[in-house]
Amino acid sequence: MGLTSDGVLAVAVLSAVLLFAGTIGLWPRLARRSWGAVTGRAGLLLATQLVLFAAVGLAANRAFGFYASWADLFGQEREQGVVVDHTPGRGPLRVVGSRHVPGAAGDPATAGRIERVDVVGRTTRIASPAYVYLPPEYFQPRHRTRTFPAAVVLTGYPGTASALVDKLHYPRTALESARAGRTRPMILVMLRPTVAPPRDTECVDVPGGPQTESFFAKDLPDALRGHYRVAGNPGGLGIVGNSTGGYCALKIALHHPGVYGAGAGLSAYYTAPIDATTGDLFQGDEALRHRADLWWYLGHRPAPDTSLLVTTSKKGESNYRDTLRFIDRVKGTGRTRISSIVLESGGHNFNTWRREIPAALEWLDERLNGPRK
Repeated sequence: MGLTSDGVLAVAVLSAVLLFAGTIGLWPRLARRSWGAVTGRAGLLLATQLVLFAAVGLAANRAFGFYASWADLFGQEREQGVVVDHTPGRGPLRVVGSRHVPGAAGDPATAGRIERVDVVGRTTRIASPAYVYLPPEYFQPRHRTRTFPAAVVLTGYPGTASALVDKLHYPRTALESARAGRTRPMILVMLRPTVAPPRDTECVDVPGGPQTESFFAKDLPDALRGHYRVAGNPGGLGIVGNSTGGYCALKIALHHPGVYGAGAGLSAYYTAPIDATTGDLFQGDEALRHRADLWWYLGHRPAPDTSLLVTTSKKGESNYRDTLRFIDRVKGTGRTRISSIVLESGGHNFNTWRREIPAALEWLDERLNGPRK
């Protein structure tokens, strides 16, 4: 049974209930002071707590999408492997499957479609799966020559791309927003920033390692424009993400304003951490380390002509004070534009981000180039 399956969670919950009931029933028999009785009591308590902890952990994982499978949990992720086909004429983006937009019924011309794709970077050789949401208008004959604004959507770390579809509801939100006239039809490209799992590269071009920033700044946009009718440069492409993906979105928009016309960081932080999941990202390269620090970058490099959106909450988010400082720092540049969403309360979780995503997509739509009708 899969890590996120109903069966695994049901077994864990049932086991916890049975062990709790068994502990209550057997406790009088184990009330003696013998070693056997003491060992029995300790074993029952330990087993009950372990199973209860497992049940809570499984439920939290289902809600927040931390790990997609047992292999992902134990650092043995295999999903990212992609066969590179060097047959002439084969592009860097290949569609490997499709599905309906959750909550929307009908054919693609009325309900849109989600395509599962494999992307292989021409310059970085990074391979990553992704989901691409195509709005209904993409399939309608009267729009057959139309190009569409597009946004790259990033998860946090470790995250799963499917959570952007099924938990954060990006495609459904984009579809409903366009139907209501709040935004234009938009293409969404949804994937993990973790393109070299289990390592967290923080969207850095790691010396001697994965060139993650270059993948998102060059290879991915090139692949999208070569396969889909995405509005051309400059300003037809935006980027948005939560947590680690939010940091990546802000950094990439700042570093590459000619590629991404706007970047939105939901619950973002502003400098790359160094820990056991990242390893040594900079290999002693101080210039690279400074470049990844958004505080340093805004203070020492010319302000780019781009738009940024940051989100936080007064109660529940640890980035609240840093976000207020970041807003002031960007405003001080005089050129880079900054907007914000500040909730009264909301933790670092899917429920908070679902409250911010509709407004974030509307903000992106207003700042991306492309036809308005």
